Amino acid sequence: MFRGVSHLSLDEKGRMSFPSRYRDRLMELCGGDLVITVDPEHCLLVYPLPAWEEIQQKLQRLPSFNPATRNLQRLLIGYATDVQMDANGRVLLPQPLREFAYLERKVVLAGQGNKFELWDEERWTKNSEVWLAEAPQNLESVAELADLTL
Repeated sequence: MFRGVSHLSLDEKGRMSFPSRYRDRLMELCGGDLVITVDPEHCLLVYPLPAWEEIQQKLQRLPSFNPATRNLQRLLIGYATDVQMDANGRVLLPQPLREFAYLERKVVLAGQGNKFELWDEERWTKNSEVWLAEAPQNLESVAELADLTL
């Protein structure tokens, strides 16, 4: 399980180093084989390869005649890129993915259980303020969250 927020920097080549607390787990889970794709909110999703393969199978089972699911398939599967973590725990983020997520130098890696989200730091900060402001209403209005106690 991946959790926590890390503020990181991309190097001049567009490489990101995973925090050391994740490296051993990623090597254990997938030998450093990762898949990076886009999220409609303009961040990147970073999956260990086995977790991504499950997601891709689910996406491919969705009805492709439904325009909404077809668009989601186009984005998530179309942008999906295999990357390999090097011996120093770094991955090269392909330019098209960096452009999609507006990634420059400062980024935020947020653990989300089976995957990570990778955000431009400024976008993360702005969105976090909105998410925090909306949290009380979401807890009240989303049925699945009604019994959640924090």
